[in-house]
Amino acid sequence: MADKAAAYHPPVKRSVTIAGHPTSISLEPVFWAALEAEAARQALPVNALVARIDVERMEAGDPPNLTSAIRQWLWHRRGDQSAA
Repeated sequence: MADKAAAYHPPVKRSVTIAGHPTSISLEPVFWAALEAEAARQALPVNALVARIDVERMEAGDPPNLTSAIRQWLWHRRGDQSAA
């Protein structure tokens, strides 16, 4: 039961820099781990990957907040990798 409880953790706030501007993002540890893994897979710093996601979200007609966009981007990325 303790292992299952460990899977649920509140968001952790971290600072990132996007286009020279610092911002804070609060993500659950599982999303931070996925973001770091994807950044490493793409040989990018986490800040660069977040900046890329930020550009993509701003192209949406009604863009979500950055944290939500990161979660959605990771979810879609997960699906894309499962299909490959």
